[in-house]
Amino acid sequence: MHEEHEARLPVHLWIDAQLRPLADRGVYYYIQQRGERNSGIILLKLNGLGGQCRLLIQQRDLEGVLGWMNATGKEEVEEKSADAYIQRAMSRDPDLWVIEIEDRAMENPFEGPMIEA
Repeated sequence: MHEEHEARLPVHLWIDAQLRPLADRGVYYYIQQRGERNSGIILLKLNGLGGQCRLLIQQRDLEGVLGWMNATGKEEVEEKSADAYIQRAMSRDPDLWVIEIEDRAMENPFEGPMIEA
């Protein structure tokens, strides 16, 4: 039942709830593209501020649980490669939410388990 409720929560409200604690802790984030307000997918760029990034895409696992996958199949990528991937993804999917978070540890602050490919 929780999963059904989660699926109906508009994405923009879920994002606001996830980002609010970051703002409270002084962690910088930037919403590069605001996708579809109610059902868009989220792409996270976790910027380690040293030239490396993690790109995580929101996905459901085989049981329907919302989680995260490495978007490029790699744990970390160069920022230039990450930005090129993001540009291609935004051009293919105007409903995509793209959020960059600056965090030296490159930890995902959003809820949900990591899903292996």
